[in-house]
Amino acid sequence: MGGFVEAADRTQASFLPACLEDYVDPDNAVRIIDAFVDELDLTELGFARVRPASTGRPGYAPGTMLKLYVYGYLHQLTSSRKLEREAGRNIELMWLTGKLVPDFKTIADFRHDNASAIQIACQRFVAICRALGLVGGGMVAIDGSRLRAVNTHEKNYTKGKLARQKARVEESIARYLAELEDADNAETGPATPRIEHLTERLAALRGRLGELEEIGQQLEAAADEQISLTDPDARAMATGSDHRGVVGYNVQAAVDTKHHIVVANAVTNRGHDRSHLLEMAKAAQAEIGTAEMIALADRGYYEGEQIRSCAEAGIIPMVPKPNTSPAQARGFWGKTMFVHEPETDTYRCPAGEQLQKRFARVEGGKLISVYFNQKACGACASRPLCTAGKEKRIRRWEHEAVLDAMESRLDAMPDAMTTRRCTVEHVFGTIKGWMGATHFRMRGLKNVATETSLAILAYNIKRAIAVAGVGPILKVIMG
Repeated sequence: MGGFVEAADRTQASFLPACLEDYVDPDNAVRIIDAFVDELDLTELGFARVRPASTGRPGYAPGTMLKLYVYGYLHQLTSSRKLEREAGRNIELMWLTGKLVPDFKTIADFRHDNASAIQIACQRFVAICRALGLVGGGMVAIDGSRLRAVNTHEKNYTKGKLARQKARVEESIARYLAELEDADNAETGPATPRIEHLTERLAALRGRLGELEEIGQQLEAAADEQISLTDPDARAMATGSDHRGVVGYNVQAAVDTKHHIVVANAVTNRGHDRSHLLEMAKAAQAEIGTAEMIALADRGYYEGEQIRSCAEAGIIPMVPKPNTSPAQARGFWGKTMFVHEPETDTYRCPAGEQLQKRFARVEGGKLISVYFNQKACGACASRPLCTAGKEKRIRRWEHEAVLDAMESRLDAMPDAMTTRRCTVEHVFGTIKGWMGATHFRMRGLKNVATETSLAILAYNIKRAIAVAGVGPILKVIMG
């Protein structure tokens, strides 16, 4: 029998119309959102207007608005206007919100007014993952990624950039003044259109110079000598994918290696990672609930005090040491070729000589000991391979034994960085893919952190469904 599957007649009346419940399958992810939000104590989390006012027009319940946002981020609908449209035509959202259709401004205001509470609520899903056995492998991978803010490069200024722009404007003013003088000398009658054009351009350039002067005054008051005009909290950061870098935020994430659940996240406007290892590792440790935990991170997190603090907190850091030796860059033997001997507190050089500890001094807040052997270096035939000075000097931090122990652990675990890369980098790739080639929609560090929390909650829900399924998750949520 030929032909196509026949569609239903749009004008056909239904004697018993289907209810919304019939359109939502038992294993639909929207049921997880509904149960998860219903089980949250919104008053404890700090949501505003949890209790309705006794007078005035009734408002929307915070739980309903939170469900709307979680659903939106789960389906890449982060715009309040798109959420308003979907609430009026999407059957899943009708089921979730009870056919309520808040206007876009109400939706946007909820996210802005409850930023901190939303972040805490999103983090509560990690406890559900832990109850499901999806978290708790005792190892996390930590990484950071720079994401764009609502601020272009042209609206971000540093002292160097400001000086270059002022120089260009002043050069243009001088050129127009010279052209205007030539035009005035050539004309004897009324002003020509060219003179009027030059006068207008000069006025515009002088106005721009005044704007730059005001920006310079703001820069003087900025603590980090950088300002962004559209999003005041956004900062210019270097990236490997764009030579200009990115004006945005540094999003940090700690991902459990067992099932790739994001157990902790943070947003900062510092462009480097080296001050975030302890913060992220301790947050992950608290969520995982293990006494000892391995924290994998890349070279950008290598910082002595951070690594030592992790070790003291029961966290086992695994961070490869970056090769920043100036001697090795110049073709000399690097520090790695000199072996520290703890028994005698000396260094053994490649030529077999001992370098003794000569003195110690404080550098950058750290106690540094200096080792050398002037006599041995003076008679050494290998000195041209070792140093350009009179003797080779090795500097050692007082707590460098912690770094040496970490190096030994990394040598014994050669796949550590592969595990880190496979665990955490695809998380950022997935979230950026959901965002598309866009930027954060909100401005300010607090609001951007809220957007990040919602995106990561959506990722965790999808990941939990892929591993455990909807039914087991619902059982855990509803006790």
